[in-house]
Amino acid sequence: MRKSLIAAATVLAVSLGASPAPAAAAHGECATPSINRYQQWLASGEGTTVPATGSLLVPARGHSKYAARISFLGTEWHVAVLWLANRFEAQADLSRSAGFLLTYSATDDLYLQLRPASHWSGGAQWATRIPSTHGRTVTRFFSLRPHAWTSVPELGTPAHPFAVARAEARGFVFVGKTANDIEFRGLRIDRYTPSCL
Repeated sequence: MRKSLIAAATVLAVSLGASPAPAAAAHGECATPSINRYQQWLASGEGTTVPATGSLLVPARGHSKYAARISFLGTEWHVAVLWLANRFEAQADLSRSAGFLLTYSATDDLYLQLRPASHWSGGAQWATRIPSTHGRTVTRFFSLRPHAWTSVPELGTPAHPFAVARAEARGFVFVGKTANDIEFRGLRIDRYTPSCL
């Protein structure tokens, strides 16, 4: 069973890595800083973070031109945001997406919340755990199937069904309550590529 799951994730990972959506293949990165065409990686000002607010994008070495970096400081809830369609007012329909590949490093566990436009505010959101990499950069597949998502007990149970979060996805919101050094290097969502601003 485990081997078949790993094989399925590998096939999807290769597919996502080798055959990005036509917009990404045709246009490459955006004219302004971006990671796989995602331009709005933001510190929200919630929790003590470095940076405290503004863009997380910084020049990077290696294959990526840019990385999104943030440090969560102390033991309080921290928030970092990615607007999936590069504008707050926009949203993405991820109903047909199997999942996404995330290239990242983190020194502790954190959660990714899938926040819809109709239920953007508040901590009671559908979430999936993003495990610590102990500071190493890794690429992992995360499913967008309902069984892979739950709530963070301390933050409350979502009032909306997971199908709404997928259909009206405004952003990925990264939350954590522990000190954590986080860097994002890549994001490829199955069946979705954003337009540049």
